[in-house]
Amino acid sequence: MKRLFVFLLALGLLAGCSSAPARFLPYEPAQSAFSLLPVRSKRPPPPEEPQPDPRQEAIDALLSTMTVEEKVGQLFFARCPLNDGAALAQEYHLGGYLLFGRDFKHKTREQVQETIASYQAAASIPMLMGVDEEGGTVARVSTNPNLRAQRFSSPQELYAQGGLEAIVADTAEKDALLQDLGIHVNFAPVADLSTDPEDFIYPRTLGRGAQETANYISAVVSQMESDGMGSVLKHFPGYGPNEDTHTGSALDERPLDQFRAEDFLPFQAGFQAAQKGRTAVLVSHNIMAAVDDTLPASLSPAVHQLLREELGFPGVILTDDLAMAAAAEYGTSAAVLALLAGNDMLVTTDFASEIPQVLSALQEGTLTMQQIDQAAARVLGWKYDLGLLS
Repeated sequence: MKRLFVFLLALGLLAGCSSAPARFLPYEPAQSAFSLLPVRSKRPPPPEEPQPDPRQEAIDALLSTMTVEEKVGQLFFARCPLNDGAALAQEYHLGGYLLFGRDFKHKTREQVQETIASYQAAASIPMLMGVDEEGGTVARVSTNPNLRAQRFSSPQELYAQGGLEAIVADTAEKDALLQDLGIHVNFAPVADLSTDPEDFIYPRTLGRGAQETANYISAVVSQMESDGMGSVLKHFPGYGPNEDTHTGSALDERPLDQFRAEDFLPFQAGFQAAQKGRTAVLVSHNIMAAVDDTLPASLSPAVHQLLREELGFPGVILTDDLAMAAAAEYGTSAAVLALLAGNDMLVTTDFASEIPQVLSALQEGTLTMQQIDQAAARVLGWKYDLGLLS
């Protein structure tokens, strides 16, 4: 009985102690002395310094030392004069010489090299040396048997013989020959579309549709870029069925949508293939009525805006030869109009009369130094990409 009484008494006491339910608090670790200190936020790492661009530095450095006359002279890709080429290159600070058949006729390889070297020695800034060596009907170098046993074949002939593979091999051979002579720019390939043998431009084209021509242009430009040779896509916005602008004006009345669906495609293929900045675009003297029904494309701001903004071309834009009849009717003012339109380089025979007109337009405020600097910077950039500037 005594044990039972003790047991019941203990049980009563436990029941009294558990009359309130047990409460469990969340675990809170003890605070150390360090945890009472204010928390400092981590500072973001300092922004990385932009890496210097050697190309832009070279352009800016040279541009900053140039006179107005030197900047203007750089905008002229002049037809090489028959006499005094070195002296005139030095006097007018010319950006480049375009060589024609007469500059190679009967000369040996060594004679051509020496002549071109004399022009470069006279120039304070290395010159672009260019030539039209398309093959077929337009070949300035390979018509001289001292320089090549046979004239280069036309794109149509090569394509029929061996497709793009034959064209690429031909391009590589051209590049090697021209570079050996001291030439940096081939005014090729022809990006115009034509499938009608009656068209003026037909013999110089691939003679195929838009997609095949685009593939051709991409292959040629890729090879020229790889070889370090400058290329010139011509004749923007696409020559089409128009008449020869060497002899008069040509009005192209095709709708803009047709250009977008067809003629622009080979040019765009060339832009995409030009990964090393060695490709320029030459603008024709055709009047592109869908964009500007008054001025030739070469002198039209609206056409150049289309090329820059819609097609996104960032490189050098050149005129076709301003001595051609379709542009010559504007006289010496054609050079000023061409620069106002947005060209970077003017292909011309009459540089000795046109350069003073450009300088006068600068003094009068018709042209601005900003326009001249922008064009000159693109020209210098093209020279840098071709290895002419360090």
